[in-house]
Order: sequence, then C-alpha cells, then structure tokens
Amino acid sequence: MANSFGEKLSAAFEAKGQLCVGIDPHSHLLTSWDLDDSPKGLREFSLRVVEAASGLVSAVKPQVSFFERFGATGYEVLSEVTQFAHSEGLIVIADAKRGDIGSTMDAYLEAWFGDLSGLYADAVTTSPYLGLAETSEVFGKWQAFGKGFYSLVATSNQQGESVQLAQVNGRTLASDQFAQLSGLNANPAGMLGSRGAVLGATLDLERYGIKTEADLIPILAPGFGAQGAKLSDARAIYKGLSSQVSFSVSRSILDAGARDLSSAIVNANSELVQGLTK
Repeated sequence: MANSFGEKLSAAFEAKGQLCVGIDPHSHLLTSWDLDDSPKGLREFSLRVVEAASGLVSAVKPQVSFFERFGATGYEVLSEVTQFAHSEGLIVIADAKRGDIGSTMDAYLEAWFGDLSGLYADAVTTSPYLGLAETSEVFGKWQAFGKGFYSLVATSNQQGESVQLAQVNGRTLASDQFAQLSGLNANPAGMLGSRGAVLGATLDLERYGIKTEADLIPILAPGFGAQGAKLSDARAIYKGLSSQVSFSVSRSILDAGARDLSSAIVNANSELVQGLTK
C-alpha cells in the first residue's frame, strides 16, 4: 500500500518546507516572458516553473483552467508538466475545483488520479456544494493510493462570503465544513489526513468560525503575494494550524520572469521561514 497523502505531505514538508508554487500561465505572463500565447508557450512556461521549483519547494499547483483554455492540446501539456513535476519529486496539486455526486464525481477523480488519464495529480481541489460527505465517500477508494483532495472551505474572494458565512446547524457553513473534515481525518496514529481544506490567507478565520488549533487536516492556503497576504505573517494568520499548511504563491513569483524565478522562490522561502518562526 502506498503512503497516504498526509504522510507524503508531511515528509515533503520536512524535506523541502511548506511553500507551494502555483503554475498559473496567464496570457499576460506568457507575453511578459516573451512566449507565444499558444500551447507551445504554455508548455515552455510551465516546464520552466517546475524546473525552477525543483529542490526548493514541496509542491506545485497547476491552475487547470489555464491549460483547459487550449482544449485537448492544453491537457497534453498538463500531462507532460505533471509527469515532469513528479519526476522531480514534487507533490502535484491540481487546482481544478471539481464537484459532483456519485459516479460523476468518481469519473472526475478517475481523471485526476487514474492510470489511464495521464494527469498524475496527487491531490485535487474540490467544490463542496453538492455535499462534502458525498465527495469524501467517493474519494475513499483513492486514499489507499496516496491521493488527497482539498475542499473549498473559506476562499479569499469576497463574493464567497454569501455562501461561506451562511448559517447551518448554528454555525457558518465554512465552520461546519471544517468540522466535518476534522472528523473525517481523525485517526489514532495522529497522522496528517488526506482530506484537506482550502483556507484563504486574506481572511479573518475567526469570523468564519474556523478554529486555528492544531488538527489533522491538510490546509491549502492561497492569497499570498498578489492577493495581499504576507508570508512573513504565516503563523499569525494560521496560528496552531501552521504546521499543516501548504502556503501557495503564484503571481508574486511568476511576475519575476524566467531569469529571476529561482531567486524569487528562494526569497519567498526565506520570508515563509521568518513567518513560521517569529
């Protein structure tokens, strides 16, 4: 049996730290990197990001929509990029935000985790709107293969408040989702689980009813850099949850360009270390 996703993530944190580099090939970034806004430019950009991240971070997070806009060819590029990332020892988190029920959700997970698709994701982001319990149940068979998912619990966009702060069972929907994940990840060995939560770094987590105490939930934390949060405030934001967080940075690093990308990653790592120790 493969190590669980939580075990793989913990080992990667220990070896390479908690920074996660987003692969977000925006059209304007391809242009600023002197690349064509085409599948060829997409491929070169993405492989360069993986190459720069290799050995410096624990994970990469391709934003799937920027590959999907090129259709089937974009998926071919994504397959090559994720395979290369794996060969470099990086955990791959596919930011696809999938969500459905039953056999349809099973097919989505088969696409990201199965041997036939060639997409090589270790984890995928999911939408909980059709039911977190449903996603968790369908996901169950993939846990033994070292796979994981991150449910969109509390996101950095202000428009999400109308749903995530809605009251259910006497608490916010975000808090209810987080509590469910806590229960689903509970295990006697006290190991990090395989069912994670997306918690935006720009949020006041207390306002969302999220307890920032140590738990067994893997956390994916977007919102650093371009969206306003600072890696130097990492522990101040996530408090007791800090040791289980993948801190995601994308545009603030990618804007550095191909030549200075590695230096930007090194600087981000230094800022994160400062933020986790102060």
